[in-house]
Amino acid sequence: MHQTQPEENEFNQLCQRAGLTPGEAGSVLAVSDRTIARYVNGSSRPSDLAMRVLKEAADKKSAATSPISFRFIDLFAGIGGLRIGFQGIGGHCVFTSEWDENAQKTYGLNFRDNHRLAGDIRAYSENPDLIPEHDLLLAGFPCQPFSIAGVSKKNALGRPHGFLCDTQGTLFFDTAQIIAHHRPAAFVLENVKNLESHDKGRTFATIMNVLQNELGYHVQTRVISSEHWVPQRRERIFIVGFREPTGFDLKSLKLPDRGPKLGSILQPHDEVDPKYTLTPRLWEYLQAYKEKHTSKGNGFGYSLFGPDDVTRTLSARYYKDGSEILVAQPGKRPRRLTPLECARLMGFDRGDRRWKIPVSDTQAYRQFGNAVVVPVVEFLADAMKPWIESSLLRGAGRSMAAPVTVTRPDRERVRAHG
Repeated sequence: MHQTQPEENEFNQLCQRAGLTPGEAGSVLAVSDRTIARYVNGSSRPSDLAMRVLKEAADKKSAATSPISFRFIDLFAGIGGLRIGFQGIGGHCVFTSEWDENAQKTYGLNFRDNHRLAGDIRAYSENPDLIPEHDLLLAGFPCQPFSIAGVSKKNALGRPHGFLCDTQGTLFFDTAQIIAHHRPAAFVLENVKNLESHDKGRTFATIMNVLQNELGYHVQTRVISSEHWVPQRRERIFIVGFREPTGFDLKSLKLPDRGPKLGSILQPHDEVDPKYTLTPRLWEYLQAYKEKHTSKGNGFGYSLFGPDDVTRTLSARYYKDGSEILVAQPGKRPRRLTPLECARLMGFDRGDRRWKIPVSDTQAYRQFGNAVVVPVVEFLADAMKPWIESSLLRGAGRSMAAPVTVTRPDRERVRAHG
């Protein structure tokens, strides 16, 4: 059973739409931090004049967004890495789903939004009519083990198969349900590189069977490393599907030749809080741990990087000890990256784009470690833009395609036997 989310108070909604932190809203309204805290927790309501000022700020932000040329939805949104790229080519996000409350805070603060953020996607896949119609679906769905070993095995046994039984109980299942119902002109799915090899390739085969054979999309995939845009080696698989045939060729896209080095995203030494430098005890532990494993012939342990390097992949566990990416400090113990540096390493804070971080360091590290590298998505969005536009100009909207029928009794039967 899915619980209904509590209603967000109007003050918090307006702050999110206006792109203001509570502290910034306090400055705009000229009230104390204590008063703002009461507004945030709902124990007190701002005056009508204050609410009008916030609404005007929110409307002004919304009016400044790019012209709308197509509608998209953002599923398993995290902090919005996929959204940035496709909003940047003129798309308008009409629905967002993200279950983590801390990620919702960061997402809501950084986007000039006019819709409430939805939580658990499963409630919406059960009733896809709750999701607005859209031209493009974005989803960074988590990789989970599927309940059936794979399509090939069932084919060999002569058994019927379908995404209801092949992927039931997984979050890809919910994504497929929404695609089947709304039939968007295109979709972009993102996942870890190892999705291709998971369960000896059977998981990926099942996903491709669903998207190509059952849902009827023209699907292409490619693993892209982020080091062409940011000083981090982070490989992710992108799965792009168009409902109608197009000339888009994902594998032929030419990536930039040379990317930046770590020094380009590091803060000046005098701006880095000493708390990010490892304690003597933690540094001793990490050195001993690495020495122990080096003597056994394996590569476990910390990794140290300087300004001319490209780092390993930033992970969601970075908050624990920072060991996968430690910044060398000559004459001192190494340090973790700061959250701002992580925002830069992932391409969220880049050029004229400033990224607001309203959560603790621990939550920020988790969010960036789970995110996509934004410039990679921007590159992909730019490449897809003419094909998205041509699909819509050809009338490839939902009205031109019949939805795939998925009956609730079948779904309930499969779930009951999962």
